[in-house]
Amino acid sequence: MNIDLLKRLCETPGVPGHEHRVRDLIAREAADLFDTIETDVMGSLVCTRKGEGENPERIVLACHMDEIGFLVSHVSDKGFVHVSPVGGFDPRNLFSRRVLVCTDEGDYRGIMMAEGKPVHISAPEDRKKVPEPTDFFIDLGLGAAAKDKVRVGDFVVMDEPLVEMGERIVSKALDNRIACWLGLEIVRKLLADGRSHKCQLTVAFTVQEEVGLRGARTVAYDLKPHIGIGIDTTLACDTPGVPERDKTTELGAGFGLHMKDNSFIADGALVREFEAVAKEEGIASQRTILAGGGMDGASLQQAASGARAIGIVVGTRYIHTVCEMIDRRDLLAARDVLAAFLSRH
Repeated sequence: MNIDLLKRLCETPGVPGHEHRVRDLIAREAADLFDTIETDVMGSLVCTRKGEGENPERIVLACHMDEIGFLVSHVSDKGFVHVSPVGGFDPRNLFSRRVLVCTDEGDYRGIMMAEGKPVHISAPEDRKKVPEPTDFFIDLGLGAAAKDKVRVGDFVVMDEPLVEMGERIVSKALDNRIACWLGLEIVRKLLADGRSHKCQLTVAFTVQEEVGLRGARTVAYDLKPHIGIGIDTTLACDTPGVPERDKTTELGAGFGLHMKDNSFIADGALVREFEAVAKEEGIASQRTILAGGGMDGASLQQAASGARAIGIVVGTRYIHTVCEMIDRRDLLAARDVLAAFLSRH
């Protein structure tokens, strides 16, 4: 497994509207894997392998590049940086975090803290309050000099390394750099196994998914796929305190066939086809339905004249935190079933 690639993808900062560093990394990795590589107006990286014949079946895989983060909204005279979230945060996970403030001139490490009194001088009722994400600020340790280095609109990500824990991988931004990894490694798997495909295969590394599935929508209007596959993480709530019926997926039980969320309902025939391919190849799978949320598969399904669509997902514990956790066996299962499916089209 190419863990070095996943590490570089996860540790490269890129929030909605600022995915350029991730895009550049992927473009370098994709150079020898695709026939054409283009960047669209919104910033999505559209990588295509030609199909056979005059009008081949068009299959598009959507792998969003953005991670949740913040944009700088204000820098005080004392150099404290205030932020506006881009993506969904649970503020309980933001206390005392190390962050990276990314500017055009360079990056600065900082500490994210909540406004208010520290523990030694706060009242018990103060410590029970949960602030909003906009109530947090960043201290760069630069004092007033920060005002000359950081500007409104600069972006902020969590600053944590990827670590391996047995079969488990923990990192910030596994949502959705696992999909970026899959978009590249699926093609490498096809080539390594000597498998071909008749379809026109496009892997679209999309922008701004976390704020409304935006990049995938423009890609879908342009390419008009026959089949759209959204690749993403989903919840793995197989942990204490969550009812069994709400676990969504279980780590180590295989890739997820994403059948429904708030944004779309998967094509039934595609669900059955993926299950048949997985059974034939001996690949573990699990069906998944997510009570909320959305994913790029919805944009592929609903744009222009529409497409048959499904989601292929990897269960992730502690999602939208700095310690997202996946099982590498589930990630490899997603790679293998996608490669096998594509080799049949």
